[in-house]
Amino acid sequence: MTSLQVLDPPARGPFRVAVVLGTRPEAIKMAPVVRALERRPAFEPLVIATSQHREMLAQAMAAMDLQPHVDLGLTHANRTLAEFSAQALLSLAQCLAELRPHLLMVQGDTSTVVSAALAAFYQGVPIAHVEAGLRSGDMHRPFPEEANRRIASITTDLHFAPTELARGNLLREGISPGDVFVTGNTVVDALTSVAPRARFDDPALNTVDWANRRTLLVTVHRRESLGDELSGLCGAFKRILHRHPDVEIVFPVHLNPRVREVVFRELAGVERVTLLDPLGYPDLLEVMRRCHLILSDSGGIQEEAPALRKPILILRTVTERPEVVEAGFGRLVGTNPAAVAEAAGTLLSDPEAYRRMTAGLNPFGDGRAAERIVDVLEARFGLALPERAALGA
Repeated sequence: MTSLQVLDPPARGPFRVAVVLGTRPEAIKMAPVVRALERRPAFEPLVIATSQHREMLAQAMAAMDLQPHVDLGLTHANRTLAEFSAQALLSLAQCLAELRPHLLMVQGDTSTVVSAALAAFYQGVPIAHVEAGLRSGDMHRPFPEEANRRIASITTDLHFAPTELARGNLLREGISPGDVFVTGNTVVDALTSVAPRARFDDPALNTVDWANRRTLLVTVHRRESLGDELSGLCGAFKRILHRHPDVEIVFPVHLNPRVREVVFRELAGVERVTLLDPLGYPDLLEVMRRCHLILSDSGGIQEEAPALRKPILILRTVTERPEVVEAGFGRLVGTNPAAVAEAAGTLLSDPEAYRRMTAGLNPFGDGRAAERIVDVLEARFGLALPERAALGA
């Protein structure tokens, strides 16, 4: 292995926090935490990019104004999960040995997360897990994310749960109550930092008839949704368009070739369907702000929809974020084409049903999760300045 190259090592702060990012959601959700660390003189955040999803990670980091101090360049393309995870574990172990951080921070449920947690655990580096405690109860849905979260929890020292439900999951698994902190979800911090915009960066979005058509945002990328199920979903989307002439679909298509092959075969050239490459985060948020309804198997979008007061039909049979369903914003509809078309039709035809799915309270917090996380770190490691400690901050 070649010696690690530190691209832009920060000079200040004695308490080094290695923040490891591999995918777009990790960059979006950890950007507020990095900013909160930067605002506290005691901390020196070191951003390490594995580049698990290189293009989409770079896109998100640019949108959130993040620069990696270390880029390991470990793209997932053309690698199996085992190949990526093995290489990530080795590279992250070397990286942590050279940087010698006082703490590792990871977020979520990716292969980057579990590899980083194992690398830190093997070297005795304490681990903090942001968005800890989410559970679907099915090890294969989502795959491999459910297993990744459970493995990360076993190695983690500080668990930052976004909700009381997530905290309860951890306590039932035997995690000490003193190591679990309910903070809210940092995605709310992230989206409130991005202002609404009059125009999109992607020119195709500026041609959508937002004023006269009800737009549906569609995203599909989960492994369990691929193949025949994805083809069936595309059929459901065409059925919705046929039944509702005032509806238009905006569909940012994941870079996974297995997703793109099916979606472009089924939907390219279909009237009132706009197929796009993955959107930058500001554009995606603006689409969510303007759209009428969301159909998605994404975890992050399930969290963003309530903050933007949008109903979401979840194209899965189970979710590790049941709060969105309990709050009324989400409904699990699976991938059966008839069920998906019927659920969308109800919300497009029944104003009262639509109102009920937008009237609840956001279960994912108030946009101050990152500050709460750093408050805990200051207290746990004795880093609070005297004046902050006196105020109980």
